[in-house]
Amino acid sequence: MSKERQRRNLSNEALEMIAGRFKALSEPTRLKLIIALETGEKNVTELMEAVGTTQTNTSRHLQNLTDSGILGRRKDGLNVFYCIADPSILELCEHVCGSLEKRFRSQQQAFLD
Repeated sequence: MSKERQRRNLSNEALEMIAGRFKALSEPTRLKLIIALETGEKNVTELMEAVGTTQTNTSRHLQNLTDSGILGRRKDGLNVFYCIADPSILELCEHVCGSLEKRFRSQQQAFLD
């Protein structure tokens, strides 16, 4: 397969779904939740402590990430546990972080020259 990017003909509905996924990732607290879940599933209390927000705020963000298909959840008695349902999201985050790191290094080098 060629390294050239294939042109995609996406419907408006598909583009809306893609935009929704990026919108779900556009909030820093949601990114913190994803990072907290990189090491495995956690319950709401553990996630509240990891991101430093209230139970209501944490639950709202978890619901958004779950609705977008990024996270999965399971109930065990009174506890609800969350996990990353779409591992490709970690690859996306790594790609974006790597890209930003290169950009900042380049900017930093411009000031040193």
